[in-house]
Amino acid sequence: MPEIVSIGECMVEFFCDGPMAQAATFTKACGGDTLNLLVAASRLGSSTGYVTRVGDDPFARFLLEAWRAEGIDTRCAPLVPGFNGIYFISLLEGGEREFTYYRKASAPSRMTPDDLDPDYLGSAKIVHSSGITQAISPSARATVRRAFSIARDRGAKVSFDPNVRPKLWSVEEAREAFEEVLPHVDILLLGAPEESQALGLPADAEGVIRACRDRGVRVVVVKAGGQGVVVGTADQVRRVPAYSAGPIVDTTGAGDAFDGAFLHGFCAGMHAFEAARLGAVVAGLKCRGRGAVQSLPHRDEVMAHL
Repeated sequence: MPEIVSIGECMVEFFCDGPMAQAATFTKACGGDTLNLLVAASRLGSSTGYVTRVGDDPFARFLLEAWRAEGIDTRCAPLVPGFNGIYFISLLEGGEREFTYYRKASAPSRMTPDDLDPDYLGSAKIVHSSGITQAISPSARATVRRAFSIARDRGAKVSFDPNVRPKLWSVEEAREAFEEVLPHVDILLLGAPEESQALGLPADAEGVIRACRDRGVRVVVVKAGGQGVVVGTADQVRRVPAYSAGPIVDTTGAGDAFDGAFLHGFCAGMHAFEAARLGAVVAGLKCRGRGAVQSLPHRDEVMAHL
């Protein structure tokens, strides 16, 4: 059974350089925060599994084969009637990005708590999901809540990244959904100050850590992009700097890359600070290339930089 299980939606990605309106060609890939995390962890050596749904459209085979090629277990990713979400992304001058999504009522958004296998979740070391998964539909939100409850009851650690996206739902809904899962969360991975304040938490990293530790979260990681991360455990708070691996080409999925590497390190027995250093290196290496998945580094390269 997989060590790290993630619950969410992976979409088909089409990316181009320059404004979409002027692009003559797009390159096909796939991505999604909960899938990006699994690829990052899998390339480091973790066994991983994905809980989702796959629409039976022409992209289904592409998605499933891509995940399996990364070593991701797909037994809980059934093929169902429906379609898979699509997003277009373009890289503009100065590192700015342009996104367009087509995902409403996608097959993954129709997942329900009945899709969950308690034995599968309970056998994992870590069960992870995100605020994006909660946001794609009420049934997906209920699925995350139920999955976390099962994981906690079965002894698995629960990891959560709020990944607040105002385009998907209101800040009030995001905060409400965050509050309903927080009692189950062991590892919280979030940004500050914008994201933390949107969730009703302090703007500063130390304040976020204190507030979440008081709510029972065992490990809190506050991500601040190029400023690195601040990690809080039961008895210590420490800043881990960002890692520069050369010119930044594309930051898409860098936070997910960090999350995947951090969870891999945690599963491997690293202290939270060591796991955060690993995450920083993986995120830094990822930013050298295009796309959320294809630019994720493999174990040998990461170890060389460490």
